[in-house]
Amino acid sequence: MASQDWLDKDFYKILGVAKDTQEAEIKKAYRKLARQFHPDSNPGDAKAEAKFKEISEAFSVLSDTEQRKEYDAVRAMGGGARFTAGGQGQGGGFEDVFSNLFGGGGRGGFPGGFGGGFDFGPAAGVDLTARTSLDFIDSIKGATIKLSLQGMEPLNVKIPAGVQDGQRIKLRGKGRPSPNGGPSGDLIVTVRVKPHPVFSRDGSNLRVTVPVTFTEAALGANILVPTLGGEPVKLKITPGCPNGRVLRIQGRGVQAGNARGDLLATIEVAVPSHLSEKAKKALQDFQEVMPLDDPRAELLARAGLL
Repeated sequence: MASQDWLDKDFYKILGVAKDTQEAEIKKAYRKLARQFHPDSNPGDAKAEAKFKEISEAFSVLSDTEQRKEYDAVRAMGGGARFTAGGQGQGGGFEDVFSNLFGGGGRGGFPGGFGGGFDFGPAAGVDLTARTSLDFIDSIKGATIKLSLQGMEPLNVKIPAGVQDGQRIKLRGKGRPSPNGGPSGDLIVTVRVKPHPVFSRDGSNLRVTVPVTFTEAALGANILVPTLGGEPVKLKITPGCPNGRVLRIQGRGVQAGNARGDLLATIEVAVPSHLSEKAKKALQDFQEVMPLDDPRAELLARAGLL
């Protein structure tokens, strides 16, 4: 950047901050504007591209402590006046003034002189966002996926075990590289977990609905229950098990740190939709020997109908 530019451009105004703003807030303001005007977010927009270069230029100076001091001194000394470079037959120009201000040497007392421009402080790269979909079992066990980002090489991303639907994962340093040697931005990946036909997630537990016959629920039974990605396990149904009872199978849920959740099996009594004449006769005989108690009497009484 030419010496005159430091008088012409108000970097604080460009970033929308006050002169006494701390470095962290300057960085925050820069990153917000960078995301707004980045060329990737505004393809073909020359004005946005020019604005992005302008805010990057401002941040390069204000994020570097020494350059910020020099910039403030330049603005305070210049007072908005315009200078011309010194030359034969002319009085002391802009660079002559700065040579006196900063101790002389070279051109203006800066390493490399004004002709080569200033050595700007490195600006952080822009954060990127991406979305990905995972199979349910991969969300539980973890997976490594490949992401293709515009203008960048494909990236292998490790998704940790136990990620939930809608969760955002921040990968530090995997965003857009810095334009001038600073740290790369971050990559924020939003994960969508595809539903499973059998299992659902309940915190660190998994849930499954297990159908049983009326006879199994009434008399008791040992049944097989599926597990996620493993062999089925045996589950004991005690006699008289009601519909909707939840039975717990320990250690077959989601790994959460050093602990693991459980598998919660909800019992669902299956009612046959078609009965043979022999089966109907057997049920009628069964009904005749059952107690005459009305199972809905208590419900109606609590509703004030009895």
